[in-house]
Amino acid sequence: MTQQELEKYLWGAATALRGTIDAGDYKQYIFPLLFFKRICDVYDEEFQLALTESDGDLEYAAFAENHRFVIPDSAHWKDVRETTTNVGMAIQHAMREIEKANPDTLEGIFGDASWTNKNRLSDATLINLIEHFSQQVLSLANVADDKLGNAYEYLIKEFADDSGHTAAEFYTNRTVVKLMTKIMDPQPGESVYDPTCGSGGLLLNCALHLKEEGKEYRNLKLYGQEINLITSAIARMNMFMHGIEEFKIVRGDTLAEPGLLENDQLKTFNVILANPPYSIKSWNRDAFVNDPWGRNLWGTPPQGCADYAFQQHIQKSLDTNNGRFAILWPHGILFRDAEAEMRRNMIKDDVIEAVIGVGPNLFYNSPMEAMILVGNNNKPADRKGKILFVDGKNDVVQNKGQAHLTNENIEKLYQSFVAFENVEGYSKVVSNDEILDKFSGNLNISFYVKTENVKTENISEIYTDWLVKSESLKTNIEKLLNGN
Repeated sequence: MTQQELEKYLWGAATALRGTIDAGDYKQYIFPLLFFKRICDVYDEEFQLALTESDGDLEYAAFAENHRFVIPDSAHWKDVRETTTNVGMAIQHAMREIEKANPDTLEGIFGDASWTNKNRLSDATLINLIEHFSQQVLSLANVADDKLGNAYEYLIKEFADDSGHTAAEFYTNRTVVKLMTKIMDPQPGESVYDPTCGSGGLLLNCALHLKEEGKEYRNLKLYGQEINLITSAIARMNMFMHGIEEFKIVRGDTLAEPGLLENDQLKTFNVILANPPYSIKSWNRDAFVNDPWGRNLWGTPPQGCADYAFQQHIQKSLDTNNGRFAILWPHGILFRDAEAEMRRNMIKDDVIEAVIGVGPNLFYNSPMEAMILVGNNNKPADRKGKILFVDGKNDVVQNKGQAHLTNENIEKLYQSFVAFENVEGYSKVVSNDEILDKFSGNLNISFYVKTENVKTENISEIYTDWLVKSESLKTNIEKLLNGN
């Protein structure tokens, strides 16, 4: 099959569910079935290879050492295919048996979809799905890891397009991911972490980036945490589908229960890439005041917005020597008053290397503009005490309300980061002292990069005047409250 034929074949499975379940739930069923079919076909392929090597020794061919994953008796795809009644129960049994037979690698990987609920999925619907997937052999010889991995990513995107607002839970615009990866430039043997990893696209892209450059990618250590059960399972399947096996993805709430620890401390990483959930209100602020992991480096965020809780978790999880991060955020964290003190403390620590604005509509179902906050615990000598601001809001292509970056856009933004220099109307290098003294730590890009119609000097004067008046108002209110 060509890549296009493979994608059409896989998407055909989803169309079999139309009208039966909500589009947002497709992923709960299609991904586990696809993974189930793949590992069974690869098992058969490995069995035949071992059989050939051993001149027909069936016992040798069944040895676990000859297989990536163990497929127990009665838990193979063909066993499910032969079932005509209570098909959901047969699927569920097979998946649980496979998980139990591979506890170190596949525990919980098939998620918790309700296969036995015949009101949602009748035997006839499941038989149609099984027969659809049975049309092709998904062995390594027929479908290489790269090809299947690309098709898997295609499905993730299609499900994101199809499922509306739920898309943001597990999909980050891949063109933005590519830009973030280029900026981070992960190297062979390094560790990469995503504290809110969704379907694992940011992590996976680091391995693919190295592979494209012809470098060793299999010893890149990938780590992630994801709160949603099915999404964390999709991330793990995503790695296996791409032939990546050096990874650890845990399920859980990163703020409440960080799951990646070492010597009773947060594990630290060379590279952190993330697109955290924005402005969540349901988090335990009281616990963060006395955080047992020491993540309140710069202060405690307001209850109504946990963004700086995630940002401080990221900072605390960075390797102290060469840790670096690229985090996709909305612009609000650059200037909101409630986080001003934490932002100033972050700037004083000199960990921010760049603030790169990107265009609108790069998020599913949201017109908001985003920006990439780039940090480095070991900034080059010529970048210490400085921050690069890039206004890349026009470096984007709009397509029916869903934007993307072209290769040219990505290269332009990346080269701006590499050059780290002033470009009229586009980028500006500003000292931390100026940001703190003149703008009280406000990182709003428009304060530093001139636009066509507004002069930076005027913005500076207006902002300084606003600060003075705000301080005066605060003093007068305090006097009034104190009865003076």
